[in-house]
Amino acid sequence: MADNNSEIRRRVIVLGTGGTIAGRAASAGDNVGYTAGQVGVTELLEGIAAPPGIVLQTEQVAQVDSKDMSFSIWRRLAERCAHWLAEPDVAGLVVTHGTDTLEETAFFLQSVLAPSKPVVLTCAMRPATALTPDGPQNVRDAVAVAASPGARGVVAACAGAVHSAFDVQKVHTYRVDAFDSGDAGPVAYVEEGALRELRSWPTSPSEPARRCFELMQQAERWPRVEIVLSHAEARGSIVDVLIQERQPGAAEPVQGLVLAATGNGTLHESLEAAALRAQAAGIAVVRATRCLQGRILPTPGAVLRDAGALTPVKARIALALELMATQPGG
Repeated sequence: MADNNSEIRRRVIVLGTGGTIAGRAASAGDNVGYTAGQVGVTELLEGIAAPPGIVLQTEQVAQVDSKDMSFSIWRRLAERCAHWLAEPDVAGLVVTHGTDTLEETAFFLQSVLAPSKPVVLTCAMRPATALTPDGPQNVRDAVAVAASPGARGVVAACAGAVHSAFDVQKVHTYRVDAFDSGDAGPVAYVEEGALRELRSWPTSPSEPARRCFELMQQAERWPRVEIVLSHAEARGSIVDVLIQERQPGAAEPVQGLVLAATGNGTLHESLEAAALRAQAAGIAVVRATRCLQGRILPTPGAVLRDAGALTPVKARIALALELMATQPGG
């Protein structure tokens, strides 16, 4: 997007990855029967004015339904984010994304980038062809966050709320305000293009993030980490199958296991017994609560470590990044 003004302006880079926000349906009244990832990111920005002193620039990184998000896309997205964040005139980044795995991508980017500038993921629950699409306002709000001098870290902007990468979760299947930060609450609200900040922006130590970024770039594939849910009548047979797959010469043996535990990290006795067998077999095992709010508080004598406040899907990413360091060359 050209700017004829000769004065120096800051840039906000908008990276497109697809999702519902880029979806098309056969009719304007169809909000569920659409195909995601059809509209290019440059087209998504049509009609959206940049804040004063800001120039918008776009790049299409991927074009997928976010339910099909992959390590290869995450790696390319992280590399492109790192490239643009290093540019001195770039104020911040916006990433248009599908809602299904937005919280995972946000946590991944925070883990490997720990950015001192804002990286703002945004999305939509209705396709671009909807009678009243929510994407344009979400993009406008995300650009406002990315252009704000005090903002930093990876966040998600949706329905006027700004959520930290550490806390954001998709909590509704249909409503346009589908995201929540649990008992932590949002970082800020966007009101008519202005930020009303409520708490600190997400931060991470830079050196561990730099190491994770390097390992991520070098890895041919992610360590395989599976998630198993604890529930009434849960059995350990799935875990035992995963243990058996760790035979010599196996193409992709499981290296980590996240248990989506009940309450304060509790497990059905059969699943717990199987998890202990997995741990003894060399599989890294972590418990994460399946509750939408709260965190696992340490209990005396626990033999399976816990993921604290991380959800099962975020604990999986954290464990995979940890296991990368144990791979050959890690």
